[in-house]
Amino acid sequence: MHQTKNDLPLKLRAQIATTLQDRLADSIDLMLQGKQAHWNVKGPSFFSLHELFDKVSEDTEEYVDLIAERIVQLGGIAEGTLQSVTKRSSLPAYPLEISDGSEHVARFSHALAYFGELARKAIDQMNELNDADTADIFTEISRGVDKWLWMVEAHAQSEK
Repeated sequence: MHQTKNDLPLKLRAQIATTLQDRLADSIDLMLQGKQAHWNVKGPSFFSLHELFDKVSEDTEEYVDLIAERIVQLGGIAEGTLQSVTKRSSLPAYPLEISDGSEHVARFSHALAYFGELARKAIDQMNELNDADTADIFTEISRGVDKWLWMVEAHAQSEK
């Protein structure tokens, strides 16, 4: 950890940074999974899904920055390399061979839901550690992920 005048104790900052680092890897993975879907989707809903997956990836890139910048604010080092993401991401691997829009919707909505669950767990962890600032970041991310999950899942739902 780097020196900082942040008043959170070093041990606490290190603990928070570890959780942030894990979620940073997950958010980079999620962003790239969205791009994978964006680039490879085919079928009758191509245009709408192509645009939707791209917008989700763009918003996820903002989450990446929020998390990485918080790590550095606390004195940590944001590990954003592919090697670090590969080691740390807890998201399920995204299949490379799919192209069908409905399959992308199913797989990407699963990744969004799992990432949202991890963000909510991080909120609880940060609240237990009395770090309202980091909890607030994860609250913002959780709200955004839930919105995108709703929009992606809507492509698989029909009126009954």
